[in-house]
Amino acid sequence: MRVGIIAALVAALLVSGCGSGGRETPGRRTVVAAFYPLAWAAEQVAGPAVEVGNLTPPGVEPHDLELSARDVERVRDADLVVYVGGGFMAALEDALEHRPGPSLDVRGDAPDPHVWLDPRSFSAVASAIAEALGDPSRADPLLARLEQLDRELHDGLTSCARREIVTSHAAFGSLAAAYGLRQIALTGISPEAEPTPRALERLVDQVRASGATTVFAEPLVSSRLARTVAREAEVEVAVLDPIEGLSEERLAAGEDYVSVMRDNLATLREALGCR
Repeated sequence: MRVGIIAALVAALLVSGCGSGGRETPGRRTVVAAFYPLAWAAEQVAGPAVEVGNLTPPGVEPHDLELSARDVERVRDADLVVYVGGGFMAALEDALEHRPGPSLDVRGDAPDPHVWLDPRSFSAVASAIAEALGDPSRADPLLARLEQLDRELHDGLTSCARREIVTSHAAFGSLAAAYGLRQIALTGISPEAEPTPRALERLVDQVRASGATTVFAEPLVSSRLARTVAREAEVEVAVLDPIEGLSEERLAAGEDYVSVMRDNLATLREALGCR
């Protein structure tokens, strides 16, 4: 399955453009990644002759990103742009329409754009980035780390009293599908959507009926809705991170994709009553 995903991603890259759209920088190629997890993966597989930039500043929610003229220039001139398609970052997709060089949409045909929250899908993303940069073997160390992370998640979420996770927005579909969980999302793909009062009542009823003990808020968006639903349903609130971005403070403290995924695992195990 992973080989098929990699082939589809690379095919998407090849049809999106050929040749380099980057400005000539002796000995350096440039990769622009849409937001944190894609930039992190690109940094892990890029060689010393590749410079990786993150289009979304630390602590900024990528759904909300508005591109400056300088951002559009960076997108146009990069040797490779790595992004998630399907409207995840509409402003970036608009800028890509005017770009002469290759771009890699890591979403492929996945129903949930948050593919990095399933380490197996993220492995395919890492392989596709390495192949697009011309050296597939550079992904091998990262693939080993992601395989270990997948084992930890599988083992940690196998024996749990509950399988339902109530999330602020529909960011955890890939993770839920990979590990046999059921996501109950308070809003859709965009974390800024607000339910109507009637919809809010239905959400509270759904949380009560599910037997969930926790509503999960997120670090980069308001927790108001999650706390309102939790209060009305008389359950707890905890933080589950979709890893769409890390603040400067968290990056400086040494946090990264793997450490946050392990924190998420610990949070899920407590909320789900896992043994």
